[in-house]
Amino acid sequence: MIRGLSRTLCALVSGLGILALGLSGPARASETQQTVDLAKATLEEILTDPDFSHVHDFLKRARAVVVIPRVFKAGFIVGGAGGTGVLLARDGAGGWSGPAFVTLAAGSVGLQAGVQDSRLLLVIMNDRALNALLTRDFKLGADASVAIGPIGAGIEASTTANLNMDVFSFSKARGFFGGGSVEGAAIIKRNDLNKEYYGVEVSAPEVVLAQKATNPAAEPLRALLARR
Repeated sequence: MIRGLSRTLCALVSGLGILALGLSGPARASETQQTVDLAKATLEEILTDPDFSHVHDFLKRARAVVVIPRVFKAGFIVGGAGGTGVLLARDGAGGWSGPAFVTLAAGSVGLQAGVQDSRLLLVIMNDRALNALLTRDFKLGADASVAIGPIGAGIEASTTANLNMDVFSFSKARGFFGGGSVEGAAIIKRNDLNKEYYGVEVSAPEVVLAQKATNPAAEPLRALLARR
């Protein structure tokens, strides 16, 4: 029973990821660029929304960010969520790296129903959380503390500055989803998509820390973060 449920859950999460920009198989370069462009549009949308005015203060102190333009979540009793996005880190001079590709994958079991399409911004505040993400498949709530900043919550940076939080999460959602949880969602590094985008074999640490690969088409996203 448990084994069958696990197989069902894995299949559901994989299917959601494919639908939300492709979890499996090599992506065409145009698809990876679309992910980068959508990440920029997502960040702009959040930063210009009055309900997220506090995000600006978090970004000023951020060590890195993960932007998932589309997290597609669906389920009935057994649910899942998936989406592909990008990770960028701040360098020693205050600039930002190019994007490394990541996928969010999560599953949940319980009383739940519906479909939801959301945009997700994770603000990584310190080296501890960034290193955890880069060295293994990072699980939210397991590898780092997570503070949720939902739309309209009015959380101010001054009220959270002294809390021992590693990652702050902000999301905007469309659609309806009742119940369930994505606690423990994994952030999976996508070296296959890095290769498609940069044209060379390159890992996430090599992109965001060593900056061994660049793509001029990512400059608008980097420039947007640099203005924060």
